[in-house]
Amino acid sequence: MKKVMREFGIRPSKRLGQHFLIDERPLAAMIEAAELKNEDGVLEIGPGLGVLTLKLGRLVRKVVAVEKDPALFPVLEKLTGKYKNICLLNEDVLKLDLEKVSKEHFDGKFKVVANLPYYITSPILMKIVENRHLIKMAVIMVQKEVAQRLSARPGTRDYGILSIAVQLYAHVDLICQVGRSAFLPPPKVESAVVRLKLRELPSVNIEDEKMFFRIVEAAFGERRKTVKNSLKSRLSLPSDEIREALKKAGIDENRRAETLNIEEFTELSREIAKIIKNIE
Repeated sequence: MKKVMREFGIRPSKRLGQHFLIDERPLAAMIEAAELKNEDGVLEIGPGLGVLTLKLGRLVRKVVAVEKDPALFPVLEKLTGKYKNICLLNEDVLKLDLEKVSKEHFDGKFKVVANLPYYITSPILMKIVENRHLIKMAVIMVQKEVAQRLSARPGTRDYGILSIAVQLYAHVDLICQVGRSAFLPPPKVESAVVRLKLRELPSVNIEDEKMFFRIVEAAFGERRKTVKNSLKSRLSLPSDEIREALKKAGIDENRRAETLNIEEFTELSREIAKIIKNIE
């Protein structure tokens, strides 16, 4: 890695939050977790200096590696030049049309295997979830704090909106933790690898997804308050109406948002939707 950086005069970009992975062990864990097969297509986000890219190219039918930094592109082109099954895209993944990528490069669904740029982790996660009809699985390296939020269960400190948004459409596994020394330069935070096994339909039957997330966001809007008071503050609904909705959903009004599971939020959103419909 250091040899490649010296040869091409590469310095990690602080602006793009670049930290190049130099430890082989997390890469091995990611590849094993992705359950790769010869016929698989893989989208890699932020390939950096191509360490993971080359390993993927030896294992699967097609790799599409998306790198935003134009300074790294010539390096990647030289390193992957012998691989006919690796396609490099010098683009911003957040602006990338995954439907187009799927049609042009993959035969059906594909997998995502990536060491995500940490400064844009959340929007990438949401993009993966929103494109679950195209993506079978995502094995990603993220900040340890984010990994804990993704895999958090109700009643824990890390459980929140991100936990619910991802777990609604994916089964989340925490694969391994990765220390700071695994990167060059070492980041200020520790990392972890998580696997998202995506499902096209939500894990529960939601009648109105927009209303569901409106209620989730309102409930977590003021975490120190009870769910009743937080909903009252954020939705501007009468206390007695909210109390009745909670009662019908089988939820104690004195509980806090982080104790409610997805099924309870589903029932609550149905009851709140009825109230709002009657008021309107």
